[in-house]
Amino acid sequence: MRRFLFLLCLLASTAATAQDKPAQPKKAAPKVAPDVPPKKGASETVKLFDGKTLDGWEGYTDQWSVHDGVIVGKNTTEVKYSTYLLTKKTYTDFRLTFAAKLAQSEMHSGICFWGAVSPKADGKVKDPKTDRSEHTYAGHLVMFPSNYGLYDLFGRNSLPVDVKPAKAVGKQHDWNDIEILAQGNRIRVAINGAAVVDWRDPEPERIKEGPIGLQLHSNKVPQEVQFKGLVLETFPAKDELLTVKK
Repeated sequence: MRRFLFLLCLLASTAATAQDKPAQPKKAAPKVAPDVPPKKGASETVKLFDGKTLDGWEGYTDQWSVHDGVIVGKNTTEVKYSTYLLTKKTYTDFRLTFAAKLAQSEMHSGICFWGAVSPKADGKVKDPKTDRSEHTYAGHLVMFPSNYGLYDLFGRNSLPVDVKPAKAVGKQHDWNDIEILAQGNRIRVAINGAAVVDWRDPEPERIKEGPIGLQLHSNKVPQEVQFKGLVLETFPAKDELLTVKK
């Protein structure tokens, strides 16, 4: 009898404890990305870089220059906010092929697009000219070579893509041949002939027509990044990465 009464008390206590515990919130299901088709427009090939000057671009001239047919982004003092060399024209769907090299430091660089120049994006900048944030960007970013992947600048931060394929083929301090294909809400990337990213944005309302920019990342130490080629195709005629080796 005593054993029976003990079991009854134990069950009652367990039930009361379970009732006292707050219900655990259910985890929200990950957003399913819609299939936004490529936008339609004239397919034209544009040389963003003439190999000699920064015509068609804007950025800090003490940090961006041209040497021996290469665009060089370089700093010797602290870069408080990531800064960009930005095209004066804006784009939506495009294919961009270029080569990039990290010449000094281990900080990654990248290509930004589908956004807008945003000098006060972090809400802390009082004077963009004094804080040197006049060419800061809010939008999508393809990162290379140290930290590969996709990033939403001043938005969702790191985006969920597998970086292992890019790390397997990327070269840390040598030239990397890169292709970015941005169509609809889909971003595909190839590095050195290998497809490394294929991702659709589950929030296509974030995508904007905007300039394309080369990144010189915020950093407290000297760094140098280099770019060459930079040929862009508007509204690509072929819906595939063309530089992937078959």
